[in-house]
Amino acid sequence: MSLQGKHIVVGISGGIAAYKIPELIRSLVKAGAEVRVATTKNALEFVTELTLQTLSGSRVYSDVFAAINEHATEHISLPEWCDAMIVAPATANVLAKMATGIADDALTTTICSCVARKPIVVAPAMNDKMWENPATQKAIETIRGWQNIRVVEPAEGLLACGTSGKGRMPEVEELHEALEYALTPQTMAGQQVLITAGGTQEKIDPVRFISNYSTGKMGVALAQACARRGAQVTLVCGAVSVPVLNPFGAIRRIDALSAQAMYETCVVEWPKNDTAILCAAVADFAPEQTAGNKIKKEEGQTALDLHLTMTPDIAKALGETKRAGQRLIGFALETQNEKENALRKMERKHLDAIVLNSLRDKGAGFGGDTNVVTILLPDGTATSLPLQSKASIAEGILDAII
Repeated sequence: MSLQGKHIVVGISGGIAAYKIPELIRSLVKAGAEVRVATTKNALEFVTELTLQTLSGSRVYSDVFAAINEHATEHISLPEWCDAMIVAPATANVLAKMATGIADDALTTTICSCVARKPIVVAPAMNDKMWENPATQKAIETIRGWQNIRVVEPAEGLLACGTSGKGRMPEVEELHEALEYALTPQTMAGQQVLITAGGTQEKIDPVRFISNYSTGKMGVALAQACARRGAQVTLVCGAVSVPVLNPFGAIRRIDALSAQAMYETCVVEWPKNDTAILCAAVADFAPEQTAGNKIKKEEGQTALDLHLTMTPDIAKALGETKRAGQRLIGFALETQNEKENALRKMERKHLDAIVLNSLRDKGAGFGGDTNVVTILLPDGTATSLPLQSKASIAEGILDAII
């Protein structure tokens, strides 16, 4: 899902976490969204109106009766204009007002007009003692029950008062992702999807391993794309060097660093899922034995012999146990005879589709933020996706096969 051209209202209440919101506005604008800002008067004690206006490119709605408002009923026109709204930070005071329908300032009147009509992301942020207040918990449970509301749970960590606890507002990247969730049609609602990501690490000794250049970016992008569409995702991670944004808990992460661990995990998880997308770069070979201590270089030594053995074939095992209605999608990274090798792999491992990319394509392969792929189906259909971000490639893959 892209935010390009989307209209977003950013609502800010009076909490210290408001200092993060200029960066959120910058992120949304960079993604191509148009942003309008509505605030409480207390919010402007934490972040200036000039800053918000400069970053959004529009006047800030902070006073219901201000003469400079573009419309006489700004709290009505903003919900009509927007595609979605985010309230961040949402203080205990604003949550209580939302839950009881109180609308007595620029922000809460806008929320009141928007809540039954447009998706709203709510990001609570406050001291942990305020978060634990029974009235706050009752308010948040009420709000969670509304159809258009998505609540991003506050994080645990260091709070403004100097103590640690639950109440921190999630970081900007998580809030941005939450808006993408809120705006994405739920075309995969009710589906269970198993995805593998990252490279495996095959231990030589306690300090060394055999691996590859995979960062897990493609697999993580697929997991997030499935979750945005409403699926429940089990993400089996090898060595993954990118964050897994998961604002609403739709992704369950299991770390499995070796090929054997990933195989065992996938075999257990596969029967519970409707679809598996095997994106991980799994080692084909692993040391036959792992040394218990660091292998030391001896005086006069010129070589080290490693005996490697085949790792278990995850795709083959899942393909052989696939039941009617399950879909199994593989990946093939090739350097020569790309299409022929990918088609043979698809047939041999009973795949329903295979995503092919080649290291000969500029901008494709490990580590980068872009990819170039061709999606092959057993009936000979081929869908080519040109160079674009891995997030966009993930969406294209799902459009082609799900």
